[in-house]
Amino acid sequence: MSYLSGWIGLRMEDAASSSDGFSSLQSSANGADAAETPGAAPDLSSPDSAPPQDRDRGAGYNNYGEGLERHNGVPKLLDLLDEPVPGVGTYEDFNTIDWVREKSKDRDRHREITSKSRESLWALLKSVTDAFSGWLLMLLIGLMSGALAGGIDISAHWATDLKEGLCLNGFWFNHEHCCWSSNETTFQARDRCPQWKSWAELIIGTGEGAFAYIVSYLMYVCWALLFSFLAVSLVRAFAPYACGSGIPEIKSILSGFIIRGYLGKWTLLIKTVTLVLAVASGLSLGKEGPLVHVACCCGNIFCHLFSKYRRNEAKRREVLSAAAAVGVSVAFGAPIGGVLFSLEEVSYYFPLKTLWRSFFAALVAAFTLRSINPFGNSRLVLFYVEFHAPWHLLELLPFTLLGVFGGLWGAFFIRANIAWCRRRKTTRLGRYPVLEVLAVTAVTVVLAFPNDYTRMSSSALISELFNDCGLLDSSKLCSYANGSAGEGGNALADRPAGKGLSIALLQLSFALVFKMLLTVVTFGMKVPSGLFIPSMAVGAIAGRLLGVAMEQLAYYHHDWGVFSSWCSAGADCITPGLYAMVGAAACLGGVTRMTVSLVVIMFELTGGLEYIVPLMAAAMTSKWVADALGREGIYEAHIRLNGYPFLEPKDELSEETAARAVMRPRRGEGPLAVLTQAGMTVRDAEALVSSTSYSGFPVVVGPDSQRLVGFVLRRDLLISIENARQRQEGVTGSSPIFFTEYTPPQPPSSPAPLKLRGIMDLSPLTLSDHTAMDIVVDVFRKLGLRQCLVTHNGRLLGIITKKDILKHMAEMANRDPDSILFD
Repeated sequence: MSYLSGWIGLRMEDAASSSDGFSSLQSSANGADAAETPGAAPDLSSPDSAPPQDRDRGAGYNNYGEGLERHNGVPKLLDLLDEPVPGVGTYEDFNTIDWVREKSKDRDRHREITSKSRESLWALLKSVTDAFSGWLLMLLIGLMSGALAGGIDISAHWATDLKEGLCLNGFWFNHEHCCWSSNETTFQARDRCPQWKSWAELIIGTGEGAFAYIVSYLMYVCWALLFSFLAVSLVRAFAPYACGSGIPEIKSILSGFIIRGYLGKWTLLIKTVTLVLAVASGLSLGKEGPLVHVACCCGNIFCHLFSKYRRNEAKRREVLSAAAAVGVSVAFGAPIGGVLFSLEEVSYYFPLKTLWRSFFAALVAAFTLRSINPFGNSRLVLFYVEFHAPWHLLELLPFTLLGVFGGLWGAFFIRANIAWCRRRKTTRLGRYPVLEVLAVTAVTVVLAFPNDYTRMSSSALISELFNDCGLLDSSKLCSYANGSAGEGGNALADRPAGKGLSIALLQLSFALVFKMLLTVVTFGMKVPSGLFIPSMAVGAIAGRLLGVAMEQLAYYHHDWGVFSSWCSAGADCITPGLYAMVGAAACLGGVTRMTVSLVVIMFELTGGLEYIVPLMAAAMTSKWVADALGREGIYEAHIRLNGYPFLEPKDELSEETAARAVMRPRRGEGPLAVLTQAGMTVRDAEALVSSTSYSGFPVVVGPDSQRLVGFVLRRDLLISIENARQRQEGVTGSSPIFFTEYTPPQPPSSPAPLKLRGIMDLSPLTLSDHTAMDIVVDVFRKLGLRQCLVTHNGRLLGIITKKDILKHMAEMANRDPDSILFD
């Protein structure tokens, strides 16, 4: 995450150094998707190498420029409305889109299509195709994401098993598949078969003894280091944006921020490959968060097949909201939870139409994943559970305690991880991402191998912790003194802890500390890293420990009042696996602050529909405790760490201030930089642009009148001037610029004027200087504004941008306002 912010900082410096003229803008845009290598700035909005000027032809307003063409020495008005200026109406990298303008463009496009549909059969067919394109796009995203998720699941399972051995029947089989067809597998040694050989057996001929253990240990470490080295090298060389979880950046993109290349084709390819390698390396990370990024990459790439999504940033973000739902759907096999996750956690604008399409896309993705059957159990859910005993009302107390633990763990993790990532950004540690990844991998695998519960993958660990002990279980967690699993016991009740269970609990205690500490330093490294599974693993371990403690307490003290009413002697009344499931939900909720979507994801993930109440109690308790120690979830904390311009819905102003106190210019600063509707020349406009760094300028009647006429974006102004120079004769630095509806007659000897009224926003949003900042923040948040003009009795006073609001809120919260890096 810190490397990503450093990469973005370098991109911002490059953009700042080349923002004085259109030629540099154009060259920057033309190189925006040049293979998305570290030497070239990637492009968010295109899977191809076409520059934004060519891609977004016709994407801006209707009128883009008029000039004068000399005909026999007489000035003649040249109308360029038939072909809009390429690039006008698009946005620069690391800027925020104008939601109001984008929605207005889409309404105009829809009205035009509807009106033309009555004229001919062909126009009607185009109208139907346009209406159907959204559903077709959802179908493609669901199919592609489901197929990629299935491939990632299968590949990660195979690569994880490759660290321990190889299948003689075919190297492409993982351990489980290799032993499926074997007739020599026993129940007690179900994971052993002649077809599967450990590396010790392949190298020295035997799998027993100290030397064989050392060989297996070394091979395990070597494979892990190889996988992590390949992952970090591929990310660093080809797609720097493929690192991390991706959810903080996707939240920022869905709020209107532009990060070109973050959802490009190279990012998709590298993230898919390196996600398998990172998971197989044994690092304390998961693949579920990055799958949201993968699905959004698919959505962005497919958007370019349809012009209404390719040319409109707001419409594209509706698709990306649905793609985020698809990512969770294929990550957990939870289509409904995915839709709720997108609605609750990541989406900024989520209309009802997007809800329906998200549901359809999640359905298609889940069906595709189920058809691939990556888990080999003919089930869509990742951790299917089937508990034998119902939960009791009195158990809500330990479930609530797990919620408290989850909240405390979430608050600790966020603070520790942000401190570590900030240290990574500000020290020499961030300069050596490959060395950091290898060092963390080495420490992880060296400590993990001796412990069975840290050596296995996090998904396998969670599955074992969720499991309810039955008569045929051979797990050490089911090693009870009486009626122990696998020893012919005929009852599930009367289960005092045996020696095997005591050893397992000791190993789990070490695994808990191991996961807690290593997840802090792993999340944010320059490899794809998800947080869902590691957080769930921490909670599942804590829950299983508490569940076993409650079980033994009920066994030895069943005559206590709290147990006597519902847990009689010899009854199997406590289910440790249920406690593990509730603990997993509590810790995940404490880290991400999810509530509704978390509960739905958990019962879809496990199939435990009847355990909604314990899950709800733990999730709510976890959120309350975590919010009491810090309002931000992990994704919001990383957004703030990277300086993205994101207005969090739950942020509130603690002091009453007015718009006048936040607007620019402030006291002691120079006058507001404005354009006049007439009287300025091309030279004047270019001098104004080169002397400021503002992204736009208000247009007023004249130097002596501050009566507002409209608003012009810096990029549109530069592009229009350069386009006029290239396509018209007689345009010089002395050419006058008019933002009026009619151009006054010009003498024959005067240079050709430019009429730029078409690039001006004629209805910019304005607020009074006495408007309370609470209202201003709500206006920015709900309308998705980039800037708002401030007036007093109809006279223009200043301007408030989204960055000004974020800096003001940072000051009110006693944070560094300069941490807001982008507009």
